[in-house]
Amino acid sequence: MDSRGTSARGLRLVVFWLVVGVVALVDQATKAAVRQVVVPGGQPFVPGVLDLVLVENTGAAFSIGLGAGALFVLVALAVLACANVVVWCHADLPLPLVVAIGLVAGGGLGNMIDRVCKGSVTDFLATTFMNFPVFNVADVCVTVGVAVAFVLYLAWDRRRGKGGEEDA
Repeated sequence: MDSRGTSARGLRLVVFWLVVGVVALVDQATKAAVRQVVVPGGQPFVPGVLDLVLVENTGAAFSIGLGAGALFVLVALAVLACANVVVWCHADLPLPLVVAIGLVAGGGLGNMIDRVCKGSVTDFLATTFMNFPVFNVADVCVTVGVAVAFVLYLAWDRRRGKGGEEDA
């Protein structure tokens, strides 16, 4: 492997772990702030759209798997490890795809920190315009990251199949 391939891998790993770290920090900071300021019963955040409602969730999305926290910690660790391997093994991954993968891994890390430290995940964003489960910043990052990564992966894979040039 030439030095360009090594530096491309290094750059992608730095970007990946930077995104993971920023997402986890923002997630933990917002959860800590909400635990300090949200009153019982919640309060409007964006009137008619979003309320802040403090919920401690011992399950996963939509409260699936209540009490299976240890399993979710293992899944989060596996996602982090697999994402790291994918970014390392594909020096030609476009940086936007690396960022999207970092969003997914960072969201998983944010919720994993809650599970390990508190035994539950702090959720606090509640839609008021539709009936939807309460969620948090990590959940948003995982959802957006998965959707964006899927689209970017398909485009990247199609370009690779056609022998197209990749981003450096």
